[in-house]
Amino acid sequence: MKYTDISEIVLHGEKLEGSEVTVAGWVRTARDSKTMAFIALNDGTCLKHLQLVINKAEFPEEALSPCLKNGVSLEAEGVVVPAVAAGGGHEVNVTSLSLIGDCPQDYPLQKKRHSLEFLRTIPHLRVRTNTFNAMLRVRSKVSFALHRFFQERGYTYIHTPIITGSDCEGAGEIFRVTTNGYEDAKLAKDEAEYIAKDFFRRKAGLTVSGQLEGEVAAMAMGKIYTFGPTFRAENSNTPRHAAEFWQIEPEVAFAKLPDIIKVAESMIKFVISAVLEECSDEVDFFERAFEKGLRAKLESVVASDFAVLDYTDAIDILKKADVEFAYPVEWGLDLQTEHERYLTEQVLGKPVFVTNYPKKIKSFYMKQNDDGKTVAATDLLVPGVGEIIGCSEREADYDKLLSAMTERGMNLDDYKGYMELRKYGTVPHSGFGLGLERILMYVTGIGNIRDVQLYSRTTGDLMA
Repeated sequence: MKYTDISEIVLHGEKLEGSEVTVAGWVRTARDSKTMAFIALNDGTCLKHLQLVINKAEFPEEALSPCLKNGVSLEAEGVVVPAVAAGGGHEVNVTSLSLIGDCPQDYPLQKKRHSLEFLRTIPHLRVRTNTFNAMLRVRSKVSFALHRFFQERGYTYIHTPIITGSDCEGAGEIFRVTTNGYEDAKLAKDEAEYIAKDFFRRKAGLTVSGQLEGEVAAMAMGKIYTFGPTFRAENSNTPRHAAEFWQIEPEVAFAKLPDIIKVAESMIKFVISAVLEECSDEVDFFERAFEKGLRAKLESVVASDFAVLDYTDAIDILKKADVEFAYPVEWGLDLQTEHERYLTEQVLGKPVFVTNYPKKIKSFYMKQNDDGKTVAATDLLVPGVGEIIGCSEREADYDKLLSAMTERGMNLDDYKGYMELRKYGTVPHSGFGLGLERILMYVTGIGNIRDVQLYSRTTGDLMA
């Protein structure tokens, strides 16, 4: 390829000093004076822009003028030299400049800073802003770090189905998958006939989790993880929920709750360390633009020993708190974000695993504790966000699993294979789910899940 990545010049300019390079990218800003012009060019390979320095006497006005507009794409040839401006670095003295793609005056990204709400209306262009340039690069690094963590520890990467006939969470918040049209529904005499004419001859939906199939794989492979898109048809407009998101879900055979807690803590620290090491410029940007003290927060997490707190003790702490919470605090109720943040930010000052939740507020597959009231489950709560991981030991006893599913009125035929895992060589096993977007919100300081995705998928939002 004839083009030099701008990141090579930004990061290793001293090696290229004095050499001729050809670069291509999009104009972020342009400044024009009487004798000189300056272009900030970005090709997406790094957060920083490359300054192109142009001696106007060497370029016809009609050729130069179209290149001095925000949003145009262009190609430039020139010599790499030390930057004249304070701050060091390198720039390119341009010897040849040509327009690749013009951009009219109605280009929406004329200002240096736009609100995230405005940028959501132009998702096809918002990727050219510093915010999304940085976010997408961090998203890529976090994803690769997650793979690295599990691959280096002997886990097998499993691709679980996107289309499924079961609801892992049992909450019914599934997007239906069907080839039947509107007329098919009108002509069918009942639901059974409508389903019988469908592609799979049974109800099908987009997966809410790869866990159930992941457990199947773990019963043969020992340590596995899944990493892919999951879907929830939850009519929610909170900044933390999306209809489509990516999730990583390890499943570990022969592991009990304390074992999987150690895996989760090690994974979080590994990922955050990777971000600090490999995305330093992006962390600095997010600290300036979104969350003061971000770097110190992330470094503190890596250095901390995560706390472990029993749910019952957490409720006692919250009840004694001199705070008027918007949501009630009672044993048997789920913790809300305000409760989670109080525990992590005001009480403990670090991440905490809250364990042994009441079984009535947790999923059917979680191991029932001997007290008959709680399950061997934990949520990892972190300062600034609240819950980012849901984790549990899975119920390995066939009769207890059957009882939990029956109590919830679940269709046992949909889970026959899953239940038979408890008949044929059952073992203790545990796992968790980490929403990729949740950890991205934490490491970037971006407060809305819609802004850590290329295209957000939320209620009423299917913008292409």
